[in-house]
Amino acid sequence: MLEDKRIAVVGLGTIGTALVQGLLDARKVPPDRLSGSTAHQHTAQAKAEKLGIRVVTDNRALVREADVVVVAVKPKTVPQVLSEVGGLFSPDKLLISVAAATPTASLEARLPAGVPVVRAMPNTPCRIGQGMTALCPGRHAGPEHLALAQEIFSGMGQVARIEDESLMEVVTALSGSGPAYAYLIIEALAEGGVKLGLPRRLATQLAAQSLLGGAALVLSSGEHPALLKDDVTTPAGVTIDGLLALEEGGLRVTLVKAVMAATERGKALAQASLPRPAAPPS
Repeated sequence: MLEDKRIAVVGLGTIGTALVQGLLDARKVPPDRLSGSTAHQHTAQAKAEKLGIRVVTDNRALVREADVVVVAVKPKTVPQVLSEVGGLFSPDKLLISVAAATPTASLEARLPAGVPVVRAMPNTPCRIGQGMTALCPGRHAGPEHLALAQEIFSGMGQVARIEDESLMEVVTALSGSGPAYAYLIIEALAEGGVKLGLPRRLATQLAAQSLLGGAALVLSSGEHPALLKDDVTTPAGVTIDGLLALEEGGLRVTLVKAVMAATERGKALAQASLPRPAAPPS
């Protein structure tokens, strides 16, 4: 599916580089059909040497030659990039955006009519092939465009499709921001171990591997996390006292509220990213 496509990545930062590396590692696209861009020449040279692909600083040249363009820049930079290259798109050139809180309507408004757009929300574990990416189609994106996007991002981890774009801000708050929540929990668990005498490196390893293994068991077993939690919680044992302390501290509600707060912020940013209608003539 991808072998005959020329794929360009505008912005070889963390996610853009992970995407290219995933495609290369999975041998889904030959290096001569992959290209990318960076803002500075010295960075372009370093990325080209590291990845073994063509890397340029000219976004227009990059987009002109591509069949699929992945815009992997920060949300605040998207309008600038599309003002530069938007006119080079046509209905036979797919745009995939990984910018958080940037709706497909915001992207489509900056492109010629009929250009297919797919919105993607990956997260940072994509760097090691253990990421989670959600995909949502724009008005002109069909099943074939979603299939292409899924093939591209599957090299970085798991992929889910979201049909209702209003849920993408929830996705961003949950899986996009989720690794940060996990890091905070790992740090806190490790601090508990350090407080009670464990070396910090060992405490961090124990905490991180426990979360990693627990998450893997949830995904592989398909069981509800509450049932797996009950498997660990023996009557009158150690775990129940730890869980009661967490419930007393409001961990469950605090995590729910974290997702809610991040979602509201995402919605506000998404609304602000939409082009404002032109003022009527006076």
